Amino acid sequence: MKQFSPRVGLLVHSGYFVKRVATTLLLLSLSSVVLAKPTEYYPPPDSKGGWRTLKDADSIRKKAGMDLARLERAFDFTQRCSQNGGLLVVRHGYLVFERYYGRAHRNANPDMASTGKAFTSIAVGIMLNEKKDQIPMGLDQKVFTEKYLPEAFPLDDPRKADITMGQLLCMSAGYHAEGGGSGVVRGTVVPLRPVPGQDIRDLDGSSLRTPLWTAPGEGYAYSSPAPHIASMVLRRLTGLDLKDYIHEKLAKPMGWGAWDYCLHRGNFVMPHANGAGSIAVHATDALRFAYCLLHNGRWGDKQLVPAEYVALCNKPLPYNTHTPYSLMFENNSDGHVAGAPHDAYYKSGAGGFGVFVVPSLDLVIYKMGGNNGQYDPSLTGLPQDFAYDGARDNWKPIPRTPFNEGSLGGDDGLRRVLEMVSAAVRD
Repeated sequence: MKQFSPRVGLLVHSGYFVKRVATTLLLLSLSSVVLAKPTEYYPPPDSKGGWRTLKDADSIRKKAGMDLARLERAFDFTQRCSQNGGLLVVRHGYLVFERYYGRAHRNANPDMASTGKAFTSIAVGIMLNEKKDQIPMGLDQKVFTEKYLPEAFPLDDPRKADITMGQLLCMSAGYHAEGGGSGVVRGTVVPLRPVPGQDIRDLDGSSLRTPLWTAPGEGYAYSSPAPHIASMVLRRLTGLDLKDYIHEKLAKPMGWGAWDYCLHRGNFVMPHANGAGSIAVHATDALRFAYCLLHNGRWGDKQLVPAEYVALCNKPLPYNTHTPYSLMFENNSDGHVAGAPHDAYYKSGAGGFGVFVVPSLDLVIYKMGGNNGQYDPSLTGLPQDFAYDGARDNWKPIPRTPFNEGSLGGDDGLRRVLEMVSAAVRD
């Protein structure tokens, strides 16, 4: 910060006191200019200019404190992770990197799969604050009651009566892992048998009927019914479907472009958005979502998401004492992503999608992924004006060998991208 040493009172002839008062007033005036907090930046909608952008290596280094060459290497790695995708990076409010490959592009509306769970969580966080008179215990509220989930009665397992909202959002409600995945009890992996999970033709009923493998709170298992049940509580208390609630509380205030959920499955149209995922937003709007979280839930002069809720997303919580997973975000509080700050948190989605927030670096990242099917415009019914030459239609992952790390798909690839982009910070 530039230091000022003003000489005041040299033209004053009425004594020391007047000189001292004049000096004090001028110093106060100057300090208010020097110490005034700069106006925080929030990007207008893409239709009105969108993100402020840096293009060349010199300006990216000077204004955003990032190394373009390292970002290019992160993108090269990203291209090895999935058939289609992209990498977008915002630091200090500047869009410093934006590149795509395959069917991905800025205005695509791909099925972001489980990345949508993060949007569900944030919507529920807003609802818990807005409707706290109706759900006074918040995350501690037991939700399998006639008030919140009358569809669940009679209960098929009496243990479900003890499930809290916090457990649903931290994957510790006791539901079986999807696809026969494992459970975790305080770091110890527990094999689980496959059980029927969500049925898109009966999302509500199938989610409620998914069996428990353990008592609520006694273990972690990644299970899509849990966040959908949370969205059912939101639907009952607000009178709005999850999609409509997100549109009012997040999309409109931030100025998202066209977006939807992937509700169309052949001739069948799902009656409700799936709280477990399949949101489809533009790439730069996924960045807006993460940027809002980076700013503690604030967007311009509006507090869209309670700051207290956002503050919980990257911390260990009592609802899940088994893994670093809080409110639908994987958090790095234990440093398991060795090359990233401990305050980093993110949500992944099948196909290699992920939104990342790194508060200590003032950084947000959106990694796109997906196979060709995830880019089928019929999933949302939204028009897609994009010419594609089919260059990656025959793409195959590179096998891992002792001499290279191959193609790291899924969460392994996401963690590597987080490390590589974090390493591009050169402050």
